[in-house]
Amino acid sequence: MTITWMFGAAILLPVLSGLFLLLRQGKIENRRLKCVGIFLVMALTALLAVALICSPDYELTVWRLTDTISLTFRLDGLARLFMGMTVAAWTLGGVFAFEYMKHEENEDRYFGFYLIVLGVLLALDQAGNLVTLYLCFELMTLTSLPLVLHNMSHEAVMAGLKYLFYSIGGAFTALFGIFYLFANGLTGSFTPGGYLSAGEISYTGTTGMTLFVLLLIIIGFGTKAGMFPMHGWLPTAHPVAPAPASAVLSGVITKAGVLAVVRVVFYMVGADFLRGTWVQYTWLTLALITVFMGSMMAYKEQLLKKRLAYSSVSQVSYIMFGLATLTVDGFVGGLAHFIFHSVIKDCLFLCAGAIIYNTHRTRVDELRGIGKEMPVTMWCFTIVSLGLVGIPPLSGFVSKWYLAVGALGSGTGVFTWLGPVVLLLSALLTAGYLLTLSIQAFFPGADFDYAGVKRHEVNALMTVPMVLYAAATLLLGMFPGALIGFIQNIASAVL
Repeated sequence: MTITWMFGAAILLPVLSGLFLLLRQGKIENRRLKCVGIFLVMALTALLAVALICSPDYELTVWRLTDTISLTFRLDGLARLFMGMTVAAWTLGGVFAFEYMKHEENEDRYFGFYLIVLGVLLALDQAGNLVTLYLCFELMTLTSLPLVLHNMSHEAVMAGLKYLFYSIGGAFTALFGIFYLFANGLTGSFTPGGYLSAGEISYTGTTGMTLFVLLLIIIGFGTKAGMFPMHGWLPTAHPVAPAPASAVLSGVITKAGVLAVVRVVFYMVGADFLRGTWVQYTWLTLALITVFMGSMMAYKEQLLKKRLAYSSVSQVSYIMFGLATLTVDGFVGGLAHFIFHSVIKDCLFLCAGAIIYNTHRTRVDELRGIGKEMPVTMWCFTIVSLGLVGIPPLSGFVSKWYLAVGALGSGTGVFTWLGPVVLLLSALLTAGYLLTLSIQAFFPGADFDYAGVKRHEVNALMTVPMVLYAAATLLLGMFPGALIGFIQNIASAVL
């Protein structure tokens, strides 16, 4: 099978399968057969994505609107990294959802859009120029909106509208910057290191205006990543979305904002153009504000899924901070944290979903002794929580080490020490809002009614994804060499 056919099949298979489910809503009576079919689509899509990941670099132009505007896709190291995480998270989240969504009235609609978003994300991961990136980014927002709206309650509709307005507003902000860059000569495909730093093209934009539009692009695409001041949609959308949807929203879709920022800064403009400018310092400031603010809000929050949502606000900006240092170590730490946080936060949301599914408890203060009832779920929760705090030998320690080293070597004045300090404070707060849950879950106190505890874990469809994520958190922390080496190759090409 040629690269073109594999590329088309990897994107169209989940999209067309999702459309089929939407058209046949409520008409497929054999649920077991339907779930097997959905799993086969996800598995085959994953195999096609892996085949593409293992293939040589390529660039495909599938539609040319004008001489300078085309839909172009390309495979490089960054695309491989994001594609791998996308199919892994989507497959495990889908398996979990087979049980979680069993009693939902709109199950077919959920899985229909779930599959469509998978295809759109694989296209976004391989976007080869600014136009393709923007179109896929907007399409991802529109197709993922029904995952937030799923139960169609008033709260869900309001959360969905907030998600839509924030996302579209952020993307339009970025679009203004894209228009400016495009109009002044940045019309080519993404290239490692960018164009302006190397001076390879005849660029007609002024330095001051270019810096301004770059800040707009960072803030605009940073909206999807939950970066201050455009973070408000995250803690609103997560509590109302189904748990497996929350997992992929936090683990993958928020990272689409990171991918877009990386493509513009490191593959179109170039890090040297930003280094030492007011835009770099503004970016660093916004990222650190988000890291600290998200951790503080998570520490105060009593709704379990909303606490995890605020945690995502904080943790995704770890990635943004690493990228903003414009150093190799910071870049490596940022992209490593993309993988590690995706694995950890997917697991945390699935654990929260298992608890809600089994006990209907949604508040933190209701989880006392839950470790006696659901020990496997809470052990997975505890292991990945330790990873998110950054306790060795779990994966979060590795990425945070590189982030700190990148900050210390960035030559950014006060940020060289302020960055590691804020990251440390955030880690302490993370321990406060996650590990206290584990302590109360396993050690509820002498006055707890141990005799009345009945152990009732969720079934294998929900347990296996959580266990695999917990195991990955440990293994990636103990043996990070291959992943770090892969990311270092990407970093060396762009910095």
